[in-house]
Amino acid sequence: MEVTGVRVTVSKAKRFVEKIYDGYGFSRKDSALIATTLVDADLRGITSHGVQRLSMYDRKIRAKYIIPYNKWTVLNQTKTSVLVDANQTMGQLVSVFTMDHIISKAQRHGIAVGVVRDSNHFGAAGYYVRMAAKKGLIGIASTNTNPLLVPPRAGQPFLGSNPLAFAFPTKTGAFVFDAATSTVSLGKIEVLLKRNRQVPGQWAINGDREQLNDPQTILDELSRSHRIGGILPLGGLNEANSNYKGFGNALIVECLTSILAQGSLSADLGNKNHDISHFFLALDPALFGNLDKLESSLSQMLARIRRLAHLPEESIRIPGDREIQNYEKNRTAGIAVAEKTLNEINEIADRLGVSKLTPSNKVRE
Repeated sequence: MEVTGVRVTVSKAKRFVEKIYDGYGFSRKDSALIATTLVDADLRGITSHGVQRLSMYDRKIRAKYIIPYNKWTVLNQTKTSVLVDANQTMGQLVSVFTMDHIISKAQRHGIAVGVVRDSNHFGAAGYYVRMAAKKGLIGIASTNTNPLLVPPRAGQPFLGSNPLAFAFPTKTGAFVFDAATSTVSLGKIEVLLKRNRQVPGQWAINGDREQLNDPQTILDELSRSHRIGGILPLGGLNEANSNYKGFGNALIVECLTSILAQGSLSADLGNKNHDISHFFLALDPALFGNLDKLESSLSQMLARIRRLAHLPEESIRIPGDREIQNYEKNRTAGIAVAEKTLNEINEIADRLGVSKLTPSNKVRE
């Protein structure tokens, strides 16, 4: 087994991230919130959106695409909607504000929608829908991103990974689904590169629609000012596998984000434009029946799925199961951090005068 990374205690990781953002000039409250969202992703095993994202945010802060001192502005709102201008602040901060805002509206009026413009990468979408589920509400969250998804029959990217997250509350937590509409997010490619792994399947192509399996080549293609090739939509390389459906889902997210927010399309982000858009929805299921009965019906449905005939020595997993298992494991074992990520973020710490993040033990795979 090879050493692929280290483990860091949750409290140590949070303190480290807080100190980093204190160093950038964020308030202590905002730094703590950013740390919570990033470490939460690592706790759930979503390493692509955890502390490894510090390097990307560092580049954006230094380039002034993210401005620590800026605050968002509510441009327009009704009893059931709000439009927010993030004014280039951290995506996590304005997203938590917006979801909190529409949760309050939905608790009074049954449903509420929030749209955010001129924002930045907001981390893992699942964080925000869990906020709604904790209040007994259905939550939806999505965002556009820099272009990386290559439409069927095309040779260059146009849409982003355009994730869509959904949560429905239950007595034992929530059913949560959080996934990109592309085959994977760009962060998954970055994680493979840091672990010296090849792409295992039909994730990415070059400009001639030939499959790529080297993470560095994929990242190089997408870092050009004129991008060629990129990540495939859900469904992969061929229309026979319904890749047009993944493309269609990505288009839906684009409509809900950049179009509603009147922001830049994913295709226009990354070179001159950096105004990412988000969409949030909170819905009270009690509008349609007794909440206890609805939650019970969902729990029973999931239980029936788990009891279906399945392969020997295997169990049927519901979306979100792996994240729950990871959370339980990692909150005691500590979060896993790739060696290359640790080196990157400690270089940032050196520059900001922050104590380095020290591991608890090694991770072997």
